[in-house]
Amino acid sequence: MHDLMSRASTRGILVAFEGIDGAGKTTQVKRLAGRLGEQGVPFVATKEPTDGSWGAKIRTSAQSGRMSAEDELQAFLHDRREHVATVIAPALAEGKVVVVDRYYLSTVAYQGARGLSPARLLRENAFAPPPDILIVLDIEPALGLQRIRQRGDRADLFEREDELHKAREIFRTLTVANLHVLDGTKEPAALSRHITTLLFDKLAVVAPER
Repeated sequence: MHDLMSRASTRGILVAFEGIDGAGKTTQVKRLAGRLGEQGVPFVATKEPTDGSWGAKIRTSAQSGRMSAEDELQAFLHDRREHVATVIAPALAEGKVVVVDRYYLSTVAYQGARGLSPARLLRENAFAPPPDILIVLDIEPALGLQRIRQRGDRADLFEREDELHKAREIFRTLTVANLHVLDGTKEPAALSRHITTLLFDKLAVVAPER
């Protein structure tokens, strides 16, 4: 742990979880946060859309009627700029591990599925710090929707199966740095071990076996 704490004087590590709805992102964020807490690693776990005013607007639109693709994009960009400025950048500057449940690749995939150019969407998000570890949990849309129903939730307007297919294909075809596409159908514990190893290898410490 000494090696890790000595790293606190440098930039932290950003871990982003991506994938279509129902892929298991939130479960893996919670597991990774738990492991970091056990090991005494300074971290921040966060999400997008945020709980700020722009995030609330996005969530409302998902339930009551989606904005136009362009307006939706601008809402995500406003929300993300605030998120980076108030949460992500300060935590990284303090040398913390930042674990984010959805980040800018979700904008690329979901707004790309609505017809916007993925290349343009990547350019629009150039202000956001790139992840040091980027996890995409990959599953079939039908399974994702089944999981949403099984946990007692109702699919929102972001969760139409046809658009999920398009978003999944964008996730699967993007070539960006530090990307790890993992099978979201694997047992959560096995996925968690894999992801924890990726992070602790990045931190140059050994993650103890659970």
